[in-house]
Parts: sequence; C-alpha cells; structure tokens
Amino acid sequence: MLHSPSRPIGRHALQVPGPSPVPHAILQAISRPTIDHRGPEFQRLAIDALQGLKRVFSSSGPVVIYPASGTGAWEAALANTLQAGDRVLMVETGHFATLWCSLARKLGLEPEFLESDWRRGVEADRLEARLRADTAHAIKAVCVVHNETSTGCTSDVGAVRAALDAAAHPALLMVDTISSLASIAYDHDGLGVDVSIGCSQKGLMLPPGLSFNAISDKALAVSKTSGLNRSYWSWAEMLAFNADGFFPYTPSTNLLFGLVESIRMLEAEGFANVFARHARYAAATRAAVDAWGLEILCQRPEEYSPVLTAVLVPDGRDADELRRSILRTYDVSLGAGLGKLAGKVFRIGHLGEINETTCIGALAAVEMGLRINQVPSKQGGVDAAMDFLSSNPAPVSSLR
Repeated sequence: MLHSPSRPIGRHALQVPGPSPVPHAILQAISRPTIDHRGPEFQRLAIDALQGLKRVFSSSGPVVIYPASGTGAWEAALANTLQAGDRVLMVETGHFATLWCSLARKLGLEPEFLESDWRRGVEADRLEARLRADTAHAIKAVCVVHNETSTGCTSDVGAVRAALDAAAHPALLMVDTISSLASIAYDHDGLGVDVSIGCSQKGLMLPPGLSFNAISDKALAVSKTSGLNRSYWSWAEMLAFNADGFFPYTPSTNLLFGLVESIRMLEAEGFANVFARHARYAAATRAAVDAWGLEILCQRPEEYSPVLTAVLVPDGRDADELRRSILRTYDVSLGAGLGKLAGKVFRIGHLGEINETTCIGALAAVEMGLRINQVPSKQGGVDAAMDFLSSNPAPVSSLR
C-alpha cells in the first residue's frame, strides 16, 4: 500500500514576486565567516557594495544601505527630507502604495492620495493637473511606486518626471523601486529622481534584510536643513561613516558579501540581458494566462510588469484556496492577493534567478491546479508559453 511521503520530494518552487530564489553562488558568498565590521577587509567589502549599488541604480550620488526591509527605506526617505505637517502627493496604484501612504501619515506628514482602481499605473496627466493647481507649492514631495508588486502594473517614471517639469513644481520626486530594481530598466540620474528606494530580496536575488536609498544632490541638500527627528535612519551619520567604508552601527555583514556577488553576477550577464530576460518570461506567462482564458489584472499592455503577473480568478472562486491547493499538491508557492485583492487574484512571480525550466514548471503547476480545482478555464497555457519561448529564444549571452 502506498503512503503519502513524509516530506516534499524535490526542491520547493518559490514563484512569488519576492523574496525571489537565491542563487547558489550568493548562498555561498553569504556563508563566508563573519568578519570584523571595523577592520580593513570589511572596509574593502563595504566600498565594493556601495560603489556597485551606484551602478545598479545608475546614480552618481550616494547610495545608503540599511539593515532593514524596504519599509525602512521608505521611512528613511521621508524622515530625512520632510517636516511634520508637510504635504506629500501619492498615487493609489495598489497595496504597497497604500502602505507607504499609511506610513507617511504615521510620521506626521499629510499625504494626499490620488485614488485609482488598482488596475493601472500612475496617470501622469492627473498628477500634472494636481501639481499645476498647487500654485503655493505646498506639496513638498511626490511619491510613486515604479512596479506595484500587488497588481503587476508598472508606472512610467519618465512621464511622472515630465509632469513635475511641465508644472514647474519644485517637489522632490521619490520612487519605490523595491520590485523593479535589477529587474526593469531604471536610471536614477537620468529620470531626475531625488530618492530611489530599493531592497535586497527581489531582482538582486538576496534574502530579505537590506534596503537602500539612492540620493540626489537636491535631496541631500534638503536633508541638511529639514527632516523629521531621526537617528537610525539618518543619512548624515550614515554617509559620514560610509566615506571611509564603514557604518555607524553593526551592518548585515554577510548579506553584504551576497550583495557584492549579486552585482557581479548581474554585471557579468549584462543589465540589458537581465531586463530582456525578465520581459521574455513575463510575456510567456501572459501567453499562458491568455490561453487559459483568464484575465490579467493590469488592463494596459504598456504597463504589464516584467516582474510578476497578477491573475484574476472567475467570480465565485477563491484565489487563496487555489494557491493553497497548488502549494499542497505541487510544492509551488504563488503570491497572494493583497489588501482589497485578497482572494481575488493569484500572482505569478517571474523575477530573479529564473530560466525556461522554472518558468514552465510554475505554469504547469498552475495549469494542473486549475484543472484539479475545477476552476473554469481552458487547457493549453503551458503549450502557449512554450511556443512563445521557442519562437523567441534567449540570446546565448544571457544563458548561464
């Protein structure tokens, strides 16, 4: 008589839109013996990490590294540049934009939230109209999420910058790149962003635990005469120590080993290849969803995310039950619907260390899960994805 195995057989498939799977080379780097964070070996490590992140962000200015989640980097960006009572303009593109707005309110700021239906990115024309109406320049910062991880919608940061310029508005521009950094093309300097916010566990392929602020000259100047009370999040103290390759408090030493290895891997592949790879697997995933006859949450093709695809389940079906079934049966983790999308969508991550096999394997688990749970859908999604990938082969230089 056959019995169920006492443990899952094979390797678990982490197909959520972050944390993303950690490559073996990065795990090896992290596993090195911990070193003295006041010694010369650490100094060289920190300088490599800090300089490398400037290349990742395309930033000529400083990048600060915090031992924190992305939420910490949000707080640092606001706390270093704004005063209690300052008005900030934000856009409700999804769950994470909503959390950022809530954080701003808790800090004593006055966020103004432009509402949306969570099915598209930032509408730059609405943003521009609001900024033009602010003739007194009461709005001190505009905060947008580049890639909204809860919805699979990517916003045009260049259009946001153009809206600020067209309105001749001096507000700081802050951009959450938490799920887009090292996954979608991004140019901190070229886009005229004042504070870019990132973290380790998405496109950089690290475990959670590091977060980043890339800082413009304008934001740095503002921070010297403004800002909320801060200690742990202080740019000034961090940058003073960073100048010599050190930190004002104990850093995540071993994650910095992993960060340097991550940047080495990304640069060896070439960022253009990295971005094309993400776009390719995203397109294959969407081909599968179309073949299943299901609906992609993001409604504008030009805003489809290369990082993840959020899929609506038919009315009357529970997306969370479908996800639980797929995890239980096939040992594949999919992203949950967040906030007002809870139970309505499942999210397929296609970021970080992915290839044809991991992409097709995840889609096969979804297709089988739809079948065994009798979710109204068609078969053939995996075939559609394979047809797309075989018709659009990856460049040889992007294969490892």
